[in-house]
Amino acid sequence: RVAIVGDVLHSRVARSNALLLATLGADVTLVAPPTLLPVGIDTWPVQVSYDLDSVLPKADTVMMLRVQAERMNRSKGGFFPSAREYSRRYGLDLRRMALLPDHALVMHPGPMNRGMEITADVADAARSVIVEQVSNGVAARMAVLYLLLAGATTSDEEKTA
Repeated sequence: RVAIVGDVLHSRVARSNALLLATLGADVTLVAPPTLLPVGIDTWPVQVSYDLDSVLPKADTVMMLRVQAERMNRSKGGFFPSAREYSRRYGLDLRRMALLPDHALVMHPGPMNRGMEITADVADAARSVIVEQVSNGVAARMAVLYLLLAGATTSDEEKTA
């Protein structure tokens, strides 16, 4: 059971993870204000919740997403009232982390807005795998680029041919 929390509307990470995890059999719940969910979310193989506190006790992993303020046009109306209000309703702090099962992990693809979607205490907690997640993501992207740019082969025969 994976909870993906935050700015789903502007996040490629949310889209790709939600679809991949559901395909692999995970029970995925997206948690965000309605204004930060894309049109057509009802066609995704996920559940949607607007209440973070009700989702956390059932989550094995919670993946926080960065609020991408640079993509939000404030002149046409904000996606949420204020950073403080967003943090109060959707931010992961120590109180909320205590709602998670003991085995649950905390993830964030980075970069983080510490104090908004996640507090420093939670980001640096023992149950946080954020550093490992980011490090593994860099290694995976490097491997894919190497295979694409170096002209990967599928067998040793092709290498000697």
